[in-house]
Amino acid sequence: MLYPDVAARGSLAAALRAEAEGCLDAVAVTSAGSAPLLHATVAGVLPHREPLRISAWLHERRWSVRGEERFQGLPLVDGRTDDLAEVARAARAWHDGAALEDIRRSAPFVHLTGRFDVPDDDPALLTESEWQGVRQEASELEYAWQKAYQALIEAAYAEPALRALYPFTSHWALRFSTTTRPRLTVVGPCLTAGSDGMYGVGRGFVTPDLGLFGTAREAVALAVRRLPTGLGPTALGG
Repeated sequence: MLYPDVAARGSLAAALRAEAEGCLDAVAVTSAGSAPLLHATVAGVLPHREPLRISAWLHERRWSVRGEERFQGLPLVDGRTDDLAEVARAARAWHDGAALEDIRRSAPFVHLTGRFDVPDDDPALLTESEWQGVRQEASELEYAWQKAYQALIEAAYAEPALRALYPFTSHWALRFSTTTRPRLTVVGPCLTAGSDGMYGVGRGFVTPDLGLFGTAREAVALAVRRLPTGLGPTALGG
């Protein structure tokens, strides 16, 4: 009922081509056999990018897009819109290998995650890309109590010893690895930001057994002191 025009075309891929007014004629656009009205992918020319994934929402008329880098499977772009023609413009730009900023200019609904293209899978650049993704994600949080988490991320990034490590997050906790995804090698303590404004440092996940602090800088300083000596450059995980 939400997508009678898509149903009339037989698949989201066919409907996307119809809305594209010819700009996708020479582009590989496919729909999943199990749910052709709900999902489509658009292949691209860049080998380090996965095909752009397009999905229809189930409870309101809207589409989401997600474009990932291939090595780690992490999103470079995402976004949602109720305009299928706008999705087609984003798909064409992704297919052509356009720069991420240019994809957003082609289709303003596209959201850049902060990560950037790393065509050669250089581990140092993948690490910096992930830091930029983590920082942007934290900066986009809406609630006041979440600002403590953003302060923790920024304080950790300001420390060269931590910035050289690959960051990963979960449940308002920040951890570090000596390898990139997809196979992480955890090193050092776990940093947490609480809704009460306190910052924890712990040996385990979300267990501040090494101390609680009133500022992110104090927590980060202890984390740096607890790092093992002799850590080398970040390596590829996988």
